[in-house]
Amino acid sequence: MAQNNQEINALSIIAALIVGAVALAAPVIQIMGPMGIVAIFAGLILVIVLVGLRVIDQYERGIILTLGQYSGTRGPGLTWILVGIQRMVKVDMRITTTDIPSQEVITKDNVPVGINAVVYFQVESAEKAILNIKDYTLAVAQYAQAALRDVIGGIELDPLLSEREKISEAIKQIVDQATNSWGINVTDIKIQDIELPADMKRVMAKQAESERERRAIIIRAEGEFQASARLAEAAKMLTDTPGGLSMRTLQTIEKINPDPSKTVIFALPVEIMEGFKKLAGK
Repeated sequence: MAQNNQEINALSIIAALIVGAVALAAPVIQIMGPMGIVAIFAGLILVIVLVGLRVIDQYERGIILTLGQYSGTRGPGLTWILVGIQRMVKVDMRITTTDIPSQEVITKDNVPVGINAVVYFQVESAEKAILNIKDYTLAVAQYAQAALRDVIGGIELDPLLSEREKISEAIKQIVDQATNSWGINVTDIKIQDIELPADMKRVMAKQAESERERRAIIIRAEGEFQASARLAEAAKMLTDTPGGLSMRTLQTIEKINPDPSKTVIFALPVEIMEGFKKLAGK
């Protein structure tokens, strides 16, 4: 209804302008004649039509303001406005990317960090984006910056480094809720970089090095445990096998000195060793 009233007012103003122009041109009509006046009016109408033509791209919407008041939204294609009475503001409906400058934020455990992020948003209502907010791109960036500082300030450093997706989702919900009245839909927020102080980097490097050393010691101990178990099984097997210990002894003597010319071997028959065992058993 309000839009129809705006159109009626615009038509009334146009009619008044035409009547006034005819009244002023009455002396000229008497001089030039009817045909000349018709040609002049036809030329004026053609100029007005050509000057008022506008093209709206596929990804845009045109907000029409008639005498400063909102009178409609026009879709893509060729359209026309009455120059001097109507004005059109184009709104890009594509997803827009804006950066959040690097912010120095103190985490919950009092660690200063530098964080920058990227906001992805899209205009859903062209009317609200123009009528309810002055510069929606700047407004979204500023609000996302404030929300980032609030969220990061309530999180400790370890969750901040390991749960980026969760933190980004929390910031997105805050910004999306605030920008809903602006006709803006925040599609995503990504944390790009987290800059830590140099001292904290050195401490974390030492911590990582200590953790790797701990794992190496555990792995080495597990290896020695498994090796000792295997050695016990091998010793039991050699003991139970007749002549097994003697063969293992000869192999050990061979490995002591790789040069056979410098090796002295005192060999005893296995039977003698067995006799000693029997005597010891009695």
